[in-house]
Amino acid sequence: MTTPSRSPLQTASCRSPQSAKRPRILIIYTGGTIGMIENAETRALEPFNFDHLIENVPKIKLLDIDIESVEFSNPIDSSSMNPIHWQSIAKVIEDNYDSFDGFVVLHGTDTMAYTSSALSFMLENLRKPVIITGSQLPIGDVRTDGEENLITALQVASARDGEGMPMIKEVAILFEDFLWRGNRATKHSSDNFCAFSSNNFPALASFGLGIHFNREVLRHPRPGGELKVHYNFDTNVMVVDLFPGIQENVVRHMFETPGIRGIVLKTFGAGNGPTDPWFISLLQEATARGIVIVNISQCVNGSVMPGLYSAGLFISQAGVISGRDLTAEASITKLMHLLGSNHSHERIVELMNRSLCGEMTTD
Repeated sequence: MTTPSRSPLQTASCRSPQSAKRPRILIIYTGGTIGMIENAETRALEPFNFDHLIENVPKIKLLDIDIESVEFSNPIDSSSMNPIHWQSIAKVIEDNYDSFDGFVVLHGTDTMAYTSSALSFMLENLRKPVIITGSQLPIGDVRTDGEENLITALQVASARDGEGMPMIKEVAILFEDFLWRGNRATKHSSDNFCAFSSNNFPALASFGLGIHFNREVLRHPRPGGELKVHYNFDTNVMVVDLFPGIQENVVRHMFETPGIRGIVLKTFGAGNGPTDPWFISLLQEATARGIVIVNISQCVNGSVMPGLYSAGLFISQAGVISGRDLTAEASITKLMHLLGSNHSHERIVELMNRSLCGEMTTD
């Protein structure tokens, strides 16, 4: 189980002259392509100093926003991201929550959807924007998408409604033309500027000549309640991807992994799997031992519907929880979050079936 550790973040201010009327946004730089710039001598890509953010992105001076930043002391490739880093990001948000109107997290694209999903579960009662963005090309590249993504993220993070309240009150991924709910998005392309999509939930906003918010789907937290950050994760989980011809000994070996507490089972179509007696038996044995198994579809669009086919019904009757239309990233981070919360097994099953922060469709 992961627990909070000393933050690997250090302050790197990029203040504009402050005004009491202007929104204050904190940029949190974790690493990734967006923060890279080419060394003039070596031609190698290296993180640039955020003290010189405005120097590298001069258009920021045109924004009527007060900006400060913190950064990882050792910026990482997002492939190295883990729950300790999620905790560090959440701790910065918690420590600065009352001092800033919004937060922009700069992050590598490879695990961005995992981080956005994890933060959505960690930041209970969030009432301010946490906008996660990055880029496919370094911010110093002549064709970079990073400059536009960063500037738009700052604008979205500072956007207010007619009553002066934040337009966005949740964790979201901003990339190219769209703003996606963080726990609904997934990376679908490694070589396209439109690298993210959300196949089971509409965009929170779209960007063209203006910023167009989809007000009907924006999250509105319940009244009252202060920000509460949940730091603990239990990483004794795994993902099992079914395929035709999967063998009993392979599945048994995975299900009997020492210490395993949760499994995300990626099934076919609407939640179907083999009807072989050995497979159903292994599911029953695992759930009887208290392992939480969540059924999600390998399809990027649609939902698990356990009763639609007998192949899915057998899995449900074995004690496997329907993940409905959860993304793989949201299902694994939600499972780690709940297993780390010290809830009873029954309570974890109940909460896996419930939408905690808009991550799944329950109607």
